[in-house]
This record gives sequence, C-alpha cells and structure tokens, in this order.
Amino acid sequence: MAVRTATAEWKGTLKEGNGVMQLPSMNYEGPFTWASRFTDGKGTNPEELLGAAHAGCYSMFLSALITKAGYTPTRIHTTAQVHITDGPTISLIELNCEAEVPGLSAEAFAEHAEAAKKACPVSKALAGPEIKLTATLK
Repeated sequence: MAVRTATAEWKGTLKEGNGVMQLPSMNYEGPFTWASRFTDGKGTNPEELLGAAHAGCYSMFLSALITKAGYTPTRIHTTAQVHITDGPTISLIELNCEAEVPGLSAEAFAEHAEAAKKACPVSKALAGPEIKLTATLK
C-alpha cells in the first residue's frame, strides 16, 4: 500500500512565530500561525487539514460500502467540523453527510453511514493508533 507524506515547519515562538504545511503530491503550501489556529487569523491549521482528510476518507469509504451493497451513489458530500478546546485538545469531530443514492432506503443508508464512520481509515486512525516518533535536535 502507499505511504503518503506531508511536512510542516514552524519558525519562532508559539504566538509570534509562523509556519508552512506542505502537501508535496499536489504542490500545496499552506501558511499557518497561532492566530489561524486558535482565532480567525488568515491561513490554515492542522485541524482544518485533518477535517478535510476525514471528510474525504469518510465519503470514499461510504461510497465503497454503498457500491458493494449494489447501489450507485450519485453524490456524497461530507463536512467535518473539528472542535479544538482548551488544552489544546481536539474534543469533537462532527461529520455531516448528505448523499444522493437512487433506490437506497433511509434505513440502509443509516446503517452504511454508521459503518463508514467506524471503519474509514481516518476514523480508525483517530481512535488511537500507535504513533512512532523520530526526534532529532540539531
């Protein structure tokens, strides 16, 4: 299976510093600061990127489950709201999904939606995988 890589660099103190997160596969660089993470400052933040990853993963996994059940989804739109509270702690992720699937009953959709929430790779990762760290002080 594939290994995906993203990088981040931070310069300076927590409140006065700034950083850049990079997604090499799409040549994306997103600046971030204390203000963009904890207030309404300009830039991105780790929670926003985590939310995008979760929404995308969930939508794809739900599509796979629905397709496996014999239906063809027309559209699956998911929004992830990632709440950060004191600590700081990610205290809640709200997935809001709207789907168009011809012929699928509401009951069957609810079952697939719940199964996707539990089994998509990002949901499983957020449930507590092993985290390996290599830290080097130069």
